[in-house]
Amino acid sequence: MVPYALKGVIWYQGESNAERAHQYRTLFPALIQDWRTQFGQPDLPFLFVQLASFGPQQDQPADYAWAELREAQMMTLAQPRTGMAVALDLGNPNDIHPLNKQDVGHRLALEARRVAYRDKSVVSSGPTYKSMTVEGSRIRLQFEKVGSGLVLKDSSGPYLKGFAIAGADRKFVWAQGKLEGNTLVLYSDQVPKPVAVRYAWGNSPFVNLYNKENLPASSFRTDSWPGITEGKK
Repeated sequence: MVPYALKGVIWYQGESNAERAHQYRTLFPALIQDWRTQFGQPDLPFLFVQLASFGPQQDQPADYAWAELREAQMMTLAQPRTGMAVALDLGNPNDIHPLNKQDVGHRLALEARRVAYRDKSVVSSGPTYKSMTVEGSRIRLQFEKVGSGLVLKDSSGPYLKGFAIAGADRKFVWAQGKLEGNTLVLYSDQVPKPVAVRYAWGNSPFVNLYNKENLPASSFRTDSWPGITEGKK
């Protein structure tokens, strides 16, 4: 294809790298940089799809390679002129290649408007984690890209699911909590002194945090504790 000019790239891959997710933090940005170099387009827009859910939902919080791969994809957004479509809610527990590509395409198109066509007015992605504050036995989470506001879908009233909370012992349990404006307040009677939160941290996680534009939040964690793929090559 070199030396043809490109308007942009759409990349949908990562499943085969899940067991080496920590390495993907380096490999994926390197691939993007190499393509930009090979095509002579240093600002080539590069869009990608975060891994969809796959496999059974977990009963208890744990470490998962696919969650770490999604984290590596999320970290790649630090590269200029990149965009990501979250597909956590579009997966199939029995099919690694889920059929719903229409919603994936719609979310990629929104990111293309922002990245490739520099449309500053479009809400192109769901909420992203910004910061956390410990308030006694509770943790308050702040978000960016909330659009018209945060919403919880497919839940019991205003309460959330898919969030886990841990103390200094690093043992995660499911959290309780609810929305307060555009922040989330989380807690658990089992964790009187919380220090960390994880959301949608699994191969096929519970997902219900969106913005009012119906775009889902990516999985995330507030801790930087070593994962199960660190050191694997």
